[in-house]
Amino acid sequence: MMSDSNESFYRPPTFILIGIPGLEDVQFWISIPMCFMYVLTLLGNSAMLAIILSKESFHKPMYLFLCMMSIIDLVASCTTTPKILSIFWFKSLDIDFNACLVQLFFIHAFSMMESTVLLAMAFDRYVAICHPLRYTTVLTNQTIIRIGILAITRGSLFMAPCPLLINRLSYCRTNVIAHTYCEHMAVVKIACTDTTVNQVYGLTVALLVIAVDTACISFSYIVIVRAVLKLSSKEARRKAFSTCGSHIIVILISYILALFSFFTHRFGHIIPLHVHIIFANLYILIPPMCNPMIYGVKTKEIRERIVFIFH
Repeated sequence: MMSDSNESFYRPPTFILIGIPGLEDVQFWISIPMCFMYVLTLLGNSAMLAIILSKESFHKPMYLFLCMMSIIDLVASCTTTPKILSIFWFKSLDIDFNACLVQLFFIHAFSMMESTVLLAMAFDRYVAICHPLRYTTVLTNQTIIRIGILAITRGSLFMAPCPLLINRLSYCRTNVIAHTYCEHMAVVKIACTDTTVNQVYGLTVALLVIAVDTACISFSYIVIVRAVLKLSSKEARRKAFSTCGSHIIVILISYILALFSFFTHRFGHIIPLHVHIIFANLYILIPPMCNPMIYGVKTKEIRERIVFIFH
């Protein structure tokens, strides 16, 4: 720590992540369900990848999108949860400045990649239900590869300026971050220099991604619902809604937690800090854990494959 009068610019070698302020005495007990969710995330997503990649009949657009989701969830979870558990179990509070920026980049970039994949899955359902005869010509292997590259490029390019903008800030007052991981705004808030550019850029990118993706997903499902309601067969309507059910559940879980975490960090000053941080942790724990479970239960082919393996 260093006073602003002695040094016009100061970048600490490490940050201190203090965990959940006000709940230090119970952090060990909080870590138990968190560790359980992390193990389920690793097992569920690894199993999803193994099942889909091992059987050629699963090499279809919808299942390849599920592979992308599982890879994103595994990387995002492994970037954050081990450090959080080390804070709760071993009081390993310090994190290298550059390691913090890398963690920050991965958390937000992979969140944007996941949002892009969710949008692609909505498009997949739209083509499958509204234009079934064109499905194989529209969603070819080349198209899937392009979508995967687009997801990586979009998340990386949008997040690349954030570590660079943080590098120009001075941390002359404190290097203590009241959080369990290096979240963008949590790192920006402790700087002692003007952070307007950082805040505006972070807000613009987040709203742009969320607004565009939710608008496109909503439009896709409005068109899908209209098309399904026109089907004459009750069984066909039930089957069509069933294929979309798991995707809708995953979208709701992902976006509700993301929006709550995003807006409380910027506008929810009346919400206690420990409540915000708990929800920020749930945002990085629950969707990766639930995604393989939801798709495993709701997708008939995957469910049958799991039953076959265990049988």
